[in-house]
Amino acid sequence: MGVIKKIAILGSTGSIGTQTLDIVRKEPDLQVAAMAAGSNVELMEKQVREFHPALVSMWTEEAARDLRERVKDLPVRVEYGMDGLLAAATYEDAEVLVTAIVGMIGIRPTIAAIECGKTIALANKETLVTAGHIIMPLAARMGVPILPVDSEHSAIFQSLHGENRERVERIYLTASGGPFRGKKREELAAMTVEDALKHPNWSMGKKVTIDSSTLVNKGLEVMEARWLFDVELDRIQVVVHPQSIIHSAVGYVDGGVMAQLGVPDMKLPIQYALFYPDRRPMDTGRVDFFKLGQLTFEEPDTDTFRGLALAYRAARRGGTLPTVFNAANEKAVALFLQKKITFLQIPELIEGSMEHHSVTDDPTVEQILEAEAEAYEYIRIKYGE
Repeated sequence: MGVIKKIAILGSTGSIGTQTLDIVRKEPDLQVAAMAAGSNVELMEKQVREFHPALVSMWTEEAARDLRERVKDLPVRVEYGMDGLLAAATYEDAEVLVTAIVGMIGIRPTIAAIECGKTIALANKETLVTAGHIIMPLAARMGVPILPVDSEHSAIFQSLHGENRERVERIYLTASGGPFRGKKREELAAMTVEDALKHPNWSMGKKVTIDSSTLVNKGLEVMEARWLFDVELDRIQVVVHPQSIIHSAVGYVDGGVMAQLGVPDMKLPIQYALFYPDRRPMDTGRVDFFKLGQLTFEEPDTDTFRGLALAYRAARRGGTLPTVFNAANEKAVALFLQKKITFLQIPELIEGSMEHHSVTDDPTVEQILEAEAEAYEYIRIKYGE
């Protein structure tokens, strides 16, 4: 066994968080020092009893009180709210922070962790989508690595490994196409929440699965890739690849293309980020080229799936517009999951919010959060929510 590597996980009860803990289970030199979650007290109690973190945090005071009572026999500190998230993100013993919470709530903890010199294993898209102009220069200044956990960005990161970044010509960001690939607008009008949650290849949380069905997820990934890899938007090309075997690729100036392939399994990018630059054995499936037979590629249909086109529009304008795109989508997806709006109203709400917004250039964290609140308010007034 090597030197023990201590990690903190924000979003330990979610999809990425629980898969990260699966890796900790089988790697004896990984140890969980701190964890934070939303409201799933029952699962958090099980995690605390199994992984023995020194500090945990729940989002509400009520959930923290419940957890504190349940684990009073253990030597664990229980916090709550943004203060609790910040405490978990900056916990002294942890050297790596896995940011696996969904939403812009991840911005402040990520900034705080970078300022403390933590390595960031990034699974929170919204952080770079809305605050990339703050996060990336700060990480560079602090000498802190930001290691992508998303399968696509991990694939790009792996395809850039050992290469000269100046020689990158294009980034190919692959998309499965989601459950509605090939459908036309009139067919999408009738699609239900249950239809949208049936992803053909990946097992993810509800929010990300809906985002995959609208291609908004790919739009957020385009914005994220722009910041992570310092490339212009016009050099990021989305390619629909239904088999999800090529997770993304990088094209170089000599015409060579480097790609990372693998079966669809989020544990691979999570483990790669945790042990980078090492690779550890994994008992996941292997690519069987003979069974696969062929890999196919299509252009994304941005007329039908308008979320992707709106994302490019928001990214080109920049400033607070990507925040409004993201916040409006969060609210729209929540309304769709509650069956209060139709599938096609998701991009309509995003576009309406973007058109209603006056953009602030080079926003501070406070201005980013104000833009988020404004988008929420716009939708609340429009939909009485």
